[in-house]
Parts: sequence; structure tokens; C-alpha cells
Amino acid sequence: MAGSTTSTATDSPATALGPTALVLGAFSAVGTWAFLIPWTVLAGALAITFGVMGMHYARKGTGRLWTAVTGTALGAAGFLGTVMLLWAMS
Repeated sequence: MAGSTTSTATDSPATALGPTALVLGAFSAVGTWAFLIPWTVLAGALAITFGVMGMHYARKGTGRLWTAVTGTALGAAGFLGTVMLLWAMS
């Protein structure tokens, strides 16, 4: 075996936080307009959480910052959009 089997910074699970936040944020933002209210709230909250963690690790050099920031923004938009929609209906 010629290659090393030790893990590197790119092998960390932290590299998946940004893309996960991006997918959940996109679902949350789109789901608000499709009235998938319970799922958009959950996806938005998870996108914000994973996105903030992804930004933290990206600043340390693990993962990509733009996916974490975009996922956080989409998650916040979906989460706040759903909350405002529910608040306006009550």
C-alpha cells in the first residue's frame, strides 16, 4: 500500500455541515410557499444550526464557507417566513 491511511482535515464530518445546511435551507425556503409548515420549521432550524457550525469550522479551514453561509441564510428565510405566516394567520 503506497498511500497513507491517516485522516486529514478534508476527511472530517465537519466538511458536510455546509452542504447539509444548504440542502435543508433550500427545502425550508421552498417549503414555506408550498405550505409544508411543520417540515419547513424543522428544516429551517436545522439549517441555521448546521450552517453556523459549518461557518465555525470553515473559518478554521475545514469545509467551505459559502455553502454554510448560503444554507444559514436560506434556513433563516424559510424559518422566519413560516413563523411570520403563522403569526399573521393567528
